[in-house]
Amino acid sequence: MAEYRSRIADAQLDLALDALGAVLIEGVKGCGKTQTARQRAVSEILLDRVPDGDQLLAVNPGLLLDGPTPRLIDEWQRVPAVWDAVRRGVDDRRDPGQFILTGSATPADDVPRHSGSGRFARLRMRPLTLAELGHSTSKISLARLLAGEDVPSAVSEISVPRYAEHVVTGGWPLLIGRGPDEAATYLQSYLDSLIEVDILTVSGTRRDPRRVRRFLHSYAQLTAHPAKVATIVQRAGGGDDRSPLPASRLGEVPEERGLSRWAAEPYLDAARRLMVLDDVDAWSPNLRSRSQLVETPKRHLVDPSLAAALMRCSPQRLLEDLETFGFLFESLVTRDVRVYAQDNDAEIYHYREAGGRFEVDLIVEDRDGNWIGIEVKLGGGHSIDAGAGSLLKLASARVAKRPLALMVVTGGQYSYRRTDGVYVVPLGCLGP
Repeated sequence: MAEYRSRIADAQLDLALDALGAVLIEGVKGCGKTQTARQRAVSEILLDRVPDGDQLLAVNPGLLLDGPTPRLIDEWQRVPAVWDAVRRGVDDRRDPGQFILTGSATPADDVPRHSGSGRFARLRMRPLTLAELGHSTSKISLARLLAGEDVPSAVSEISVPRYAEHVVTGGWPLLIGRGPDEAATYLQSYLDSLIEVDILTVSGTRRDPRRVRRFLHSYAQLTAHPAKVATIVQRAGGGDDRSPLPASRLGEVPEERGLSRWAAEPYLDAARRLMVLDDVDAWSPNLRSRSQLVETPKRHLVDPSLAAALMRCSPQRLLEDLETFGFLFESLVTRDVRVYAQDNDAEIYHYREAGGRFEVDLIVEDRDGNWIGIEVKLGGGHSIDAGAGSLLKLASARVAKRPLALMVVTGGQYSYRRTDGVYVVPLGCLGP
């Protein structure tokens, strides 16, 4: 078995286990939840290997819950009644760190569950960042930026062609040390399983795999765009028909009519519940101006490699199509910054004004409302100047509260502070 690679979530899990009776680790399938939980668990039960788990829980819940603690209950959503059983167990034992639940899908909203308030801590995991993979030097710390400290000089060892490989291989634990060709095979198998099995299982309704794939392909094509669902559907070859089926066809599933907005909603819901989608919400700061802001989220899959695989992009193809590469590089940056922000109890957003007149790629905001503006530029030169100009405009003419820092994250080699105060930071130097 491969040696465990430390995760940023490790410290978050320790803190949660010290504070509450149970911790729920959620994240897309294959991102490393179970292995992270196993580093802290003393006993475990894997519910994807337990037949008739619901019946077993009803007859003898102790078989699932009893064991040295912390006890790992893996893929808990397969037996949703586990939630209430764990809640009762936490109430009875009155000690922290009793259970770790992991899940790669959220149950349907209509699954009856009592609140876990005061009993469960929630921890979201995602594929590995470049810092966790050991490719980023992490010399530029987001924590230090949020503390108002200056950016030190640093040098990244990642070239633009290597970034193309990182986009294609992603942050999947099973692909550590593997090349783009092996990644392509793994990810096509991953997507086949997602489209043909997982979405069907989560939605509970027959879906046409071809239409699911078209929908996800369209989503991938709109990576890093603030696209409405109707736009995604239209790009996938459908319209925005919300009309109900006629009475004579009520027994049919939506796909039989083609990919309409109405037909696509179940795909969207299932992909969200599987945590395959990881959109960036729009920012709503206190403004100096009366600008009207766009509320549509920026579209991202949880890892840029999924978008690359859906579009069948190899590293060479990305290098030949710099526009597509630029959007997928932004998705790579977004994945990493989101994980680093979570480690600092912060959230990420995007800023965009109506009509696309003005935008900034990413905003990191802590719970006190302090913020950092980030523009993402794969290249250098004029593109960095343009990014810095957008950040300075946002800080001086749009947002009332002064930023902690303004930063252009690039695919270049060197970090430095421009004369206008904007930091230029290679992604290969950024860390938590």
